[in-house]
Amino acid sequence: MSKLFETLSFSHGPGMKNRFMLAPLTNSQSRPDGILTDDEYKWLTMRAEGGFGLTMTCAVHVQAQGQGFPCQLGAYSDDHIEGLARLAEGIRAHDSVSICQIHHGGMRSLSDLTGETPVCPSDNEETGARAMTTAEVEQLVGDFISGALRCQKAGFDGIEIHGAHGYIVSQFLSAEINLRDDQYGGSLENRSRVLTEIIDGIREQCGPDFMLGVRLSPERFGIELPDAISVAQTIMSSGKIDFLDMSLWDVFKEPAEEEYQGRSLMSYFTELDRNGVRLGVAGQIRTPEDAEKALAAGADWVMLGRAAIIHHDFPNQYLQNPDFTPVELPVTEEHLKKEGLTDKFISYLNKGWSGFVATDQE
Repeated sequence: MSKLFETLSFSHGPGMKNRFMLAPLTNSQSRPDGILTDDEYKWLTMRAEGGFGLTMTCAVHVQAQGQGFPCQLGAYSDDHIEGLARLAEGIRAHDSVSICQIHHGGMRSLSDLTGETPVCPSDNEETGARAMTTAEVEQLVGDFISGALRCQKAGFDGIEIHGAHGYIVSQFLSAEINLRDDQYGGSLENRSRVLTEIIDGIREQCGPDFMLGVRLSPERFGIELPDAISVAQTIMSSGKIDFLDMSLWDVFKEPAEEEYQGRSLMSYFTELDRNGVRLGVAGQIRTPEDAEKALAAGADWVMLGRAAIIHHDFPNQYLQNPDFTPVELPVTEEHLKKEGLTDKFISYLNKGWSGFVATDQE
């Protein structure tokens, strides 16, 4: 049997029945106030039922002013716990580990939704975001921890800290964006402090049975590869996280920085001392062959995004048929609706994912 269907254990929390994780995918199917809807519940529990060993929510914001997407699921208020509890129960009912990804948009938050000026480590002319005070940074750390505690109270097996893709944790990590001169700026250690304080607080307050993961992206948004490698090694060496999710854009690509080319971007992370931390990768894993190659290259698990949108039961189909071949893009709206997507989700894909949804002419 393929290694993709071997179990995977973690230092804290439950193990996975296989090596497939559902990527955290924005779908704009919650209520405007961040409360879960039946549509988002169906979308996620269908993937759990379809065989994913771990099912992760979309990015869930931990402050109202950190909202980055319309109709984004929330964890910034106790009002969200009831819906989150229903979702966690629905995921686990299908023998899938339940993980909530916690998030804050920072300078990428949407002022037309929040009614507030976006915040950032430093003033940012391009986005109009203002610099956070030191007290606001400390509050941000506390609110990430509070969001994790709400997820735990709701019954989730764990959380993932969204530290990738230019959102607020990534903004602090970036020497290009973070120009602070307090304890949260300057050296890489200081720029990493928000992330490490969030990790420390969640591990301390949520206890030893709660899973804790981190998502990082090593390129774009002012993140340089050496810094990403150093941060990855530091948080794995700490012994406080269970998994590291590297969003690589394409798991088989070479680094963008010329001096690091000649080998895959992924290889810079698979060679690190993991200290028991499970390393996973995301980026252009579209077929079973892609997933097999990623594991063969040293990943412990794979994260599916687009492939999971197209086939809610990708793991089960591959388990039942070694010759399973996913449908090719673009796919019709009819196909997507059968896979549990609503018109709102399809509209989001049409706006941001060129070539994903078929037009009338295709």
